[in-house]
Amino acid sequence: MFEVAEEHQLLLATLMPSKGQIRLALGVVLVIVASTAFTLVFANIQLPRAAAFIPALQTAIAFTDAVTAALLFAQFSIMRSRALLVLANGFLFTSLIVIPHLLTFPGAFTPSGLLGAGLQTTAWLYFFWHAGSPLAVIGYALLKDTGKAAPRSSAKAVIVFSIILVLLMVCGLTFVAVEADALLPRLMASTIEANKSNLVVSGVFLGSLCAIAIVLLGRRRRTVLDLWLMVMCCAWLAELMVTSSISTRFSFGFYASRLFSFFAVFSVLLILLSETMSLYANLIYSTLRRRSSREGRQIAMDAMAASVAHEVNQPIAAMTFNSEAALLLLGQKPPNLDEARAALEAIVADGARAGAVVASLRAMFKRDTHQRVGIDVNELLEDVLKIVDTDIRSQQILVSTELAGSLGRVFADRAQLQQVFLNLFVNAIEAMRGITDRVRLLQIKSDVIQGKSGILVTIADSGPGIESKDKSRILEPFFSTKATGTGIGLAICKSIVEAHGGHIRVSDNHPRGAIFHVALPDDAL
Repeated sequence: MFEVAEEHQLLLATLMPSKGQIRLALGVVLVIVASTAFTLVFANIQLPRAAAFIPALQTAIAFTDAVTAALLFAQFSIMRSRALLVLANGFLFTSLIVIPHLLTFPGAFTPSGLLGAGLQTTAWLYFFWHAGSPLAVIGYALLKDTGKAAPRSSAKAVIVFSIILVLLMVCGLTFVAVEADALLPRLMASTIEANKSNLVVSGVFLGSLCAIAIVLLGRRRRTVLDLWLMVMCCAWLAELMVTSSISTRFSFGFYASRLFSFFAVFSVLLILLSETMSLYANLIYSTLRRRSSREGRQIAMDAMAASVAHEVNQPIAAMTFNSEAALLLLGQKPPNLDEARAALEAIVADGARAGAVVASLRAMFKRDTHQRVGIDVNELLEDVLKIVDTDIRSQQILVSTELAGSLGRVFADRAQLQQVFLNLFVNAIEAMRGITDRVRLLQIKSDVIQGKSGILVTIADSGPGIESKDKSRILEPFFSTKATGTGIGLAICKSIVEAHGGHIRVSDNHPRGAIFHVALPDDAL
């Protein structure tokens, strides 16, 4: 697995798709398959010629691909990935090649097309167009996991050079399609009728490129961008299948295939825009929540520290005074045993007062049982997973859930248990942050405790694990294995779980990682 810099983890080129996005993509593919099957049945039904159809559609495709290329160039400027650069150039190539294709299309502007086009010019520009796009995706798929960065030149210089190179390539291919019209294999028999055999061969070749792109994308660890590139390739395959089945232009299949072409590029643009807006909104909400939570915790910690210092300082000061007095009384000749006894009794009383202050801290996690309700633990775990969904996807973590369906309900404070599982999930995610040689896997299981009336929840990660010497202390207050840790989070989790009549322990996750076991009685009071 390749390592992604933390500041790049929220980009669509590195963000893992959610289950909802995967289901949506599968649904779109099924719609494409059904539409293709329907179109193939009526593909060769001749329809009236719509003069404005090709200009309108090609303009939309050019605009859509240009915007998509701009968004990918923007991500390249951040990540400096060769794979993104190749993909951005692919979309730029499409947005430019459709322009000469439109200009040379017979009947779009002149009966034979502009730029001195011959009979085969438009068909071969279509071939170059539909060969360049999957080749760019194949290049992206081959380069995306190599970790190779772009040249050290500034991103702006690389992008400008790429645009010039693609522009020259489009001009060169247009020149070939126009000037070598008589030498190229015949794809069209007339301005309307196709050369069926050559058209099928070209369709098989282009379809093979799309299939290779899908396989390469599917074999590697998929991101949001990869997922929708696969959908785009499926739409291209549908277009090529329909195109290879038709005999003439302006048939039902001709119009439908062009719509498939537009949908292919529009789907990627749509997901880029929608996911960018979604991530932007989540970033704003997350920043506001963290700021509010941080300020609230700081105020609470300050208030608690001041209260503890004030409450504990008094009995400790009294104990110190009475200890000194007892020593003085015992040092007298003869010793004043009665007064010394009274001083020692005062020390015991002050010690009990200090113990009561400490006990009151634990009482914070034992609030009135009237605030506790019956809780579905599986539902609570799923809610916490939604809270950390962005972190899970940005860290490219696979989540495996095995939630038993016959769990009892826990009588507990929902907010406190949510804080426990949130803390454990976040710790697991942070533990796997630097893992690059294996899959980052978060496993969450819930089950009934055998032979007892209770529920067991386990949270396992594939991180570096916990050293044996630290395992017995990991739940102690103010002990942390993290350089910036405070050692409070797990101690609070332990206090909350124990206050609900349960317990929490840690074990090794073989071959690597740690497992936290949270046991709760299903009739916790």
